[in-house]
Amino acid sequence: MSSYFDVQLFLSVFVTLLVIMNPPGAVPIFLGLTASLTHKQREVAALRASLVALGVIVAFAVFGQQILTYLHISLPALQGAGGLLLLLVALQLLTGQESGVNSDAGVNVALVPLGTPILAGPGAIVATMLAVRAANGVAGFLAVAVGLLVALLTVWLFLRFAGQVHRLLRDSGTMLLTRIAGLLLSAIAVQMIANSIRAFVATGS
Repeated sequence: MSSYFDVQLFLSVFVTLLVIMNPPGAVPIFLGLTASLTHKQREVAALRASLVALGVIVAFAVFGQQILTYLHISLPALQGAGGLLLLLVALQLLTGQESGVNSDAGVNVALVPLGTPILAGPGAIVATMLAVRAANGVAGFLAVAVGLLVALLTVWLFLRFAGQVHRLLRDSGTMLLTRIAGLLLSAIAVQMIANSIRAFVATGS
């Protein structure tokens, strides 16, 4: 471990965020939500979603505890809200109503739900907040920052080339993956809500 860069913390942040954000799993969701967009609009949506996720995670990493304290919001409440929003998106993917989400040429899709909470969800936010808390000096903070940037660069590459995946799978294959992604996303959303309720109960007790 160098005094200028904490390699171990970098690897920990990068791997943790990559597992939480799950870029391969985000590809079918991204394809489903941007099905009516052109190739160029899809590229713009991929970039905007990645930048939004970066901005949200950085904001919470720096000011997260102060923001939650000021608004009197607990982490379980944030997790529950994210779960409910993801559940709505999952139902749209399952019922084939995702076209209504992308009526603004990818702008709204890039902000919500792609940028947050699919990419910058409670898991990624909390993991980054904990990593910042564990960072020691400039080397630690630099490692967290680089780990976050590399993780989101990987996410952007997956979304950027999702169009090639679409051309390979064609409409029928993309629709199948979209339905599967909706099912998995609904399970993730229910788990997030259950974890939130469990945390509330534990706190209350």
